[in-house]
Amino acid sequence: MPSGTTLPWPDAAGVLPVEPLRPVLERLASLALRHPEDVSLLPTRVDDDGEVDESTDPPPSLEQVVEEFGGITVRGRAGLTLLVDERTDLGPYTLLGAPTTYYPLHEGEDVAVVLTIGEDGAPGAVYGIGEDLAPTLAARDLGAFLERYAEALTATLDALDAEIARTRGADAVADDHARADVAAELMDAHLFRTILGALPEAERITVPVHAVGAADIAEEHLPEGTLAVADLRDAPLDASVAVMDADLPGDPVYFHLAWDHAGQVIAVVAEED
Repeated sequence: MPSGTTLPWPDAAGVLPVEPLRPVLERLASLALRHPEDVSLLPTRVDDDGEVDESTDPPPSLEQVVEEFGGITVRGRAGLTLLVDERTDLGPYTLLGAPTTYYPLHEGEDVAVVLTIGEDGAPGAVYGIGEDLAPTLAARDLGAFLERYAEALTATLDALDAEIARTRGADAVADDHARADVAAELMDAHLFRTILGALPEAERITVPVHAVGAADIAEEHLPEGTLAVADLRDAPLDASVAVMDADLPGDPVYFHLAWDHAGQVIAVVAEED
């Protein structure tokens, strides 16, 4: 098993079994095999010789998964990665908590997709974080997000040549730059535009932020300093929480987000002075 983690990851939850994820991992591998000119699999954490890539630091709960799947890219863009070698708390991560409470799965310019990590180390829901820092529910667990990504990738590859010909001309189908641009546009249309907050305001589903005491959440389960909560347990996928617009005391720059109920309840926590 991989070792040598740098962050103090919690590990009480144990390791997420890879077996239930194998069908979707095999589907992604099959897409890469059938479309090698457009899709690339990223290296796993353990190579064919059994050497561990110590530059990456995934949560212990993902150890089985990252031994078999490191990620995937479409023409070098629109990536999904389970192995990250650099972390930051800037940009889309500004409102998030400690680095051991979430793990990036996709990074763009001022946007990201993150897997929530519980206090016990268990992976939970997946959120897109847009430029407005509003988390959007992309999936209720990692497996569901992998399935959603695979669906978007399949739709993108099925439409790619025709869309290039329609928008760039038939001669552009073999052009590397055109393929990269159109593939990214299609992945945006099928997945990232929705979960990264690019929908018009009128098309968004918003989950309200309730002050503690007004929400149907047991307060003893919430982190100390919780000001308010947003409950997404019954919310539809792609519902967002407009934390920055919530009517809460204090400056949002001094808040951070914490997770409960497998990441489906978001607590807005006041930073300690």
